[in-house]
Amino acid sequence: MRSKPEAKFQYEYARPALTVDIVVFALDADDLMVMLIQRDLEPFEGQWALPGGFVHLDETLDDAARRELQEETGLQGIFLEQLYTYGDLNRDPRERVVTVAYYALVNLEGHNVQASTDARNAAWFSVNELPDLAFDHANILAAAHERLRGKVRYQPIGFELLPEKFTLRQLQHLYEVILDRELDKRNFRKKVLSMEIVQETDEIEKDVAHRAARLYRFDQKAYERLTEQGFHFEI
Repeated sequence: MRSKPEAKFQYEYARPALTVDIVVFALDADDLMVMLIQRDLEPFEGQWALPGGFVHLDETLDDAARRELQEETGLQGIFLEQLYTYGDLNRDPRERVVTVAYYALVNLEGHNVQASTDARNAAWFSVNELPDLAFDHANILAAAHERLRGKVRYQPIGFELLPEKFTLRQLQHLYEVILDRELDKRNFRKKVLSMEIVQETDEIEKDVAHRAARLYRFDQKAYERLTEQGFHFEI
């Protein structure tokens, strides 16, 4: 840890504590999931909450969010974006605390979740079947969910929730779950393929009960070209 630089000036005013909280989304076969941790400390001991914690003086907000995520859930190296700042006066019973909220996206395959530090447990919950949450975390989670719904229409961030190679059925399921509505199969596939942001591979699904489907991968370069022209995935 870097040594704290010697202060040349002293502030006269009290300063609030600063925290980060992270809404981690994932996709399973049925629903959009969110990662919650069970607090092992007061306040709200034993209650479910978003991963997060206090920001250290020698780290950036992004670094703090990634550190807390790794410490409390074991997750690292995943998509992370700042969401909003929450500063209601009584949002934390300990003291005046301002939090910077983030949302993250993770593919469930290959990412093991393990609670540690001040988290008693860590688990995935359906966004439609949530327990009571500590602090104002229910509001933060709702805002992150709304941001995700809006952003998948003009940025391909949803691909972060899929494995590297996926079927068009999996891609449609992703959009249906996030947008909470059924999409026409033919129109969806026509739209996706016409934009050329997915690239067909020479592979098919393995070990499936139904007819094996063709696998695709996201084409980042094609997306970047579309972005320059004004990308908007309206479905």
